Amino acid sequence: MRPLGPPPTLGHPGRAQPGFGPPRRSGPARPQMPALGPIGPRTVAPPAPAPAPAPLTAVLAAAARAAAQAAQAAPQSAAPPVPASGAAAGTAAAPRRDPAPSRWAYRMNRLWLTPAFRAAVRLGGPVALVLLVLGLWLGDADRRAAVHGIYVDLREGFQNRPEFMVDFLAIEGASPVLAVSIRRALALDLPMSSFDIDLAAALIEVEAFDAVARAEVRIAPGGILQVVVTEREPAVVWRLPDGLWLLDAEGHRVARLSTREARADLPLIAGEGAERAVPEALMLIAAARPIAPRIRGLVRVGERRWNLVLDRDQTILLPARDPLRALDHALALQRAQGLLERDIVAVDLRLPARITVRLAPGPDGAARIVALNKLPGSRS
Repeated sequence: MRPLGPPPTLGHPGRAQPGFGPPRRSGPARPQMPALGPIGPRTVAPPAPAPAPAPLTAVLAAAARAAAQAAQAAPQSAAPPVPASGAAAGTAAAPRRDPAPSRWAYRMNRLWLTPAFRAAVRLGGPVALVLLVLGLWLGDADRRAAVHGIYVDLREGFQNRPEFMVDFLAIEGASPVLAVSIRRALALDLPMSSFDIDLAAALIEVEAFDAVARAEVRIAPGGILQVVVTEREPAVVWRLPDGLWLLDAEGHRVARLSTREARADLPLIAGEGAERAVPEALMLIAAARPIAPRIRGLVRVGERRWNLVLDRDQTILLPARDPLRALDHALALQRAQGLLERDIVAVDLRLPARITVRLAPGPDGAARIVALNKLPGSRS
């Protein structure tokens, strides 16, 4: 049987029970609240002033002292002990290697960081090596001749293919005589490769002809060398001491003329410098259309003015300035008075305000002079 314990305690454990002594505490004692004083206005203490910042020099000095103390307190690393043996016993340990790079290594590292240097080493090195090997291999004359022969054979085989051959020469826009002259000047041995035809030189040869104003030289499909010529149109016949020449409207030579009858439809000019005044000569001939059947030609005098030569050995002397106006005046006298139908040799129009007429030799010269003086503005 179990022994009986003390009787159970009745009521709350923290309160005093009547007849059972003081109450027992089951936990720590509660702190006593301080006694409150009389209620009044609350006073707050002002904050303490912040300490003034230390000067910079003092801060740096303190940091230096702290670093020095830390260096002294840190244990110095030492190399592991090496057991001494023989003559090496008692000798000092080998000095530690400096990890800093040398000046040469530093410069090489900096140079390698340059993009141009890296590109030169990576690309220039192999290229230089290949060129060196190729130069040594081509140093032999027989090898060079063999390489050149292979190149020539390949080039000729490519250029002489049928699609590059020219078989015909076609000349367009030229007269038969000019076309024959162009063929002789080009002197092409057809068929030949188009690579062997110098088009620029052929164009120069064609444009060198006086009768050619402009030309085009090209290779047309079908193996045809096409020459398109714009030929000058003869406008006048120029008489020189050594023969006759055909000139166009601008005074360029077209071709040599054998006889005057070969181009009797063109007006005749003569004199030094007449080829440089062909446009003016054409205007004078067009203005003298009323007497065109009687015109024999124009003669340039002193490279500054013209003489209009008519049949019956008559000559109209035109001024250097405004010759068209003076010629119109003479034609007006011809229509009104029949001036050119009279027995005269020359009509001088070089002075605008006065017309001078030279009579042909004859027995009744006085009567003819009186008749000519009746013309307005005339003087014989």
